[in-house]
Amino acid sequence: MKPFVFLLFSVGISFNTVAQELTAAELLDKSIAYHDPSGAWKQFKGLFTMVMQDPDGHERISEIRLDFSRQYYKGTHYQNGDTIEKTWNKGECMFLFNGSKNFDEITKKRNRLSCESVLWDRDYYTYLLGLPMKLKDPGTLIDPLVQIKNFMGKKALVLKVNYTEEVGKDTWYFYFNPETFALQAYQFFHEEAKNDGEYILLSDEGLVNGIKMAKNRAWYFNKNGELLGTDILK
Repeated sequence: MKPFVFLLFSVGISFNTVAQELTAAELLDKSIAYHDPSGAWKQFKGLFTMVMQDPDGHERISEIRLDFSRQYYKGTHYQNGDTIEKTWNKGECMFLFNGSKNFDEITKKRNRLSCESVLWDRDYYTYLLGLPMKLKDPGTLIDPLVQIKNFMGKKALVLKVNYTEEVGKDTWYFYFNPETFALQAYQFFHEEAKNDGEYILLSDEGLVNGIKMAKNRAWYFNKNGELLGTDILK
């Protein structure tokens, strides 16, 4: 029998459009088929504009350019009158502050100007923008048991995900619409017993190069539900 975490009646939820048994792999495939039916993410080439807005209304505008065929990433960030550029091009990194390679150590540390930071930014943006497709990446350990939960007032099918040590140490949960299989939220913990980490609610879906992506990602602390900020995809 294929693994399924709960009988539907045991949690009082009736998902009429969901098969009585569903594996984690099947759920992920259905979600990818919804978000990226033509497999466009694998060869993605395009430009995103993302506005990061904190609860006080302060904003940082980021332009993210990706070209997977060229192994190319460039992030250009505008904040407090400064422009920060971080580029990764076929294994070579470059970072500029207001168009210059010359800056003092304080500026370097404050603005995270290093090759390690360029790689971190590249992986961060491609991970968040590439979900749920990124759950097919090597090093992803998906629990075979599909869970059923009510999360933030929405019914969801849930995948629990860990990673191999070289990829990451956090525990993640991904929440999918039980009818369309759209990704509607995700959550991570550094130490789940401490209820640390954050959850992210997705809304206002749009089409980007044939891929269905959320335009808004609202970030909250797990421990108290406090809003950290919202990423708005333009």
